[in-house]
Amino acid sequence: MTPDPVRRADAPTAHHGAPDTVDFFPPGLFEEDRQALIRLVREVGLDPEQRFILGRRTAAFEDLLRTALGAADVIACSSGTSALTLILSAMGIGADDEVIVPAFGCAPLAASVIRAGAVPVFADVRPDTLTIDPDRAERLVTARTRALMPAHMFSVMADMPRFVDLAARRDLRLVEDSAVAQGGTLRGVPAGLWGEAGVYSFVQVKTCGMPGEGAVITTRDQELGHRLRMLRNHGQRPGQRFVHHAVGVNSRFDEVQAAFQTHRFPGFADRLARRAEIAAHYTERFAPLAEHGVHPPVPDADGRCFYVYAVLAEERDALAAHLAQRGVATHVYYPRPLPEHRAFAPYARAGTHWPHASAAADRHLALPVHHLLTDAQVERVAEGVVSFVRGRARA
Repeated sequence: MTPDPVRRADAPTAHHGAPDTVDFFPPGLFEEDRQALIRLVREVGLDPEQRFILGRRTAAFEDLLRTALGAADVIACSSGTSALTLILSAMGIGADDEVIVPAFGCAPLAASVIRAGAVPVFADVRPDTLTIDPDRAERLVTARTRALMPAHMFSVMADMPRFVDLAARRDLRLVEDSAVAQGGTLRGVPAGLWGEAGVYSFVQVKTCGMPGEGAVITTRDQELGHRLRMLRNHGQRPGQRFVHHAVGVNSRFDEVQAAFQTHRFPGFADRLARRAEIAAHYTERFAPLAEHGVHPPVPDADGRCFYVYAVLAEERDALAAHLAQRGVATHVYYPRPLPEHRAFAPYARAGTHWPHASAAADRHLALPVHHLLTDAQVERVAEGVVSFVRGRARA
């Protein structure tokens, strides 16, 4: 591997756990920005404006992202889940409407639809990318279907060109759950700008995460942006307090976090490049392992976002245990398909099956890919996976 552009292999790092552990969620993620964060807390707290939410710092952060993306609007809000619900509400999707979502993924995919008053319809995913299968989604379209909500999964963007075509042919709204994909592009189009609206989540482990909760909505539709700004703040239009034009919610953004995200944004490209470098190294090392039951993500560099690097392993639990014995932390994100959860099972169509989603739930294992990993740690993770396969082959 080439030298780490963010942290050299011999650079010191704080160890909050055992010194020989490769963390999956690094506790020192914001250590380099500690003094800046302390300064910003004091700056916002003592600002004569005493404006702690949706102030000029939030507006500046929105402007920064809008310019960087070439979007019509970027709307900061309280979380990715809230962002998805706001989008559906702004589109007028509600009672008796159906929204097609992936059967494999995070709870907000279904929960946001239900919170908007609509019904989630679960489509199976592709076995190679783990993203929603456009063909299976189209077979689920009915007269009640109002929207498609494809989601990017781990390090791979969904097949958005197919979904753009499907939405146009069937006269459907297109919501892009790009929460994990900030910085990703597909065919030159940034994640978040393929649909009518997309989202980026800023939970700390995301590619542009922060020490708190928050998200933004991205859109090419300025009118939709205006409505979203109103709905996120109790139905009030910007600059017009206590006049409510619609039933909105409290989904507002924190000024300290906005200032902190603006401070860290210049380093985002380097942090993302480091993740991409690590992912490329893993894929190169793991490509020969597919015939032995450990499958890396498909190697196409287009449409990659490097939030999470996940392999599919036929002996997933044994591989996780093998890596844990070597001090490498791993993570299983979604141990069962969404329609198999008690919360969402009532919305699953009787007799429907999701074989690829079930296989993904049983086999996926996420490996450390954050930008603070040294080259030595990356090689340790890679060698741990390779040694597991070698051991199985010898047995």
